[in-house]
Amino acid sequence: SLLPGCYIVVRVDGQSFHKFTSEHAFVKPNDRRGLRLAVRAAAHTMKVLDCNLAYGQSDEFSFVLGKDSKLWNRRASKLVSAAASSFSAAYVMFWPQYFPDVELKSIPSFDARTVIYPTEKVLKDYLCWRQADCHINNLYNTTFWNLVAKGMSNDEACERLQGTFAKDKNEILFSEFGINYAKEPAEYRRGSTLLRATGKVVRKA
Repeated sequence: SLLPGCYIVVRVDGQSFHKFTSEHAFVKPNDRRGLRLAVRAAAHTMKVLDCNLAYGQSDEFSFVLGKDSKLWNRRASKLVSAAASSFSAAYVMFWPQYFPDVELKSIPSFDARTVIYPTEKVLKDYLCWRQADCHINNLYNTTFWNLVAKGMSNDEACERLQGTFAKDKNEILFSEFGINYAKEPAEYRRGSTLLRATGKVVRKA
């Protein structure tokens, strides 16, 4: 059992998702259908885990269980298996609603792990870190895929971005593609936060 009196974070991650998204021709750098499908799967998983807060980006979601949670006696093995199986099953079940014209060619799967955080401050630091990671990755990917769409090879785009800072990528996007990164959809830049209240799950980008 996980240590009592601590927050539990159950983090779900896609397995071999780069291959999966390529196989199903996801839009680069962000496919809103895929992001919304992950949110739907997460909303289902929140009910299974009886938690009120989750944060997700790309193919990962973190589910926060309270300090007083006694779900399955706080057994890590049970929490991990329930989160991974529930998220994977929901992702497959709701796939046709978000990709009605795309047949599943392989089975999407997700693994999970648990981490405990002793205080609210440390928990907030974790969630801030995941959101910062979302921003860093999305800024890079947005710049990278626009360079590729312009005609660069993947290797050439990687070389162009090597050693660049956030301000450099913002400048490339604005000067070469007319993209103001700050006006990109918040769910791309910041990820999605899910809050559960009165039995309903609400998404906040």
